[in-house]
Amino acid sequence: MSDIWVVNASPLISLARVGHLALLEAPGRVLLVPEAVAREVLAGPTTDPARQALETGFGGTPAITAIDLRVVEWGLGAGETAVISHAIAVDGTAVLDDGRARTAARVLGVNVVGTLGVVLSARKQQRIESAAKVVRALRDAGMRLDDDVIRNALQRVLGEEWL
Repeated sequence: MSDIWVVNASPLISLARVGHLALLEAPGRVLLVPEAVAREVLAGPTTDPARQALETGFGGTPAITAIDLRVVEWGLGAGETAVISHAIAVDGTAVLDDGRARTAARVLGVNVVGTLGVVLSARKQQRIESAAKVVRALRDAGMRLDDDVIRNALQRVLGEEWL
């Protein structure tokens, strides 16, 4: 059985900005980018690393998503709605950062991981040397992450200190 991750724009954009888009990939993992998410990323500037990655084939062909009406009721954006709907359809994990979208996914029984969780997972798999350094780069690139959340996650999951 493969591990299916359905990725939203924020994790794609954030990880691409800091040169760590490959953290979304892992042996045995299938990565899906819904069409609505691809449209959002491809509408960005031509210099955007996430756009460039999608244009060169990262994430494969954008996934066509049948929208689940239970998700529509949450009033989320097109990308979040597509990610959660697709994750429901394929029994996958939704890769989301937006708090409201994460709550909706959990209520609907979908496994959720955010960008911080992607980094923690990569460190646990020894695919990066330091989660704290990657998280610092994400913060420096403009990603909003709470210091206490970072500190607790790094310590609890990895025994790593926040810089």
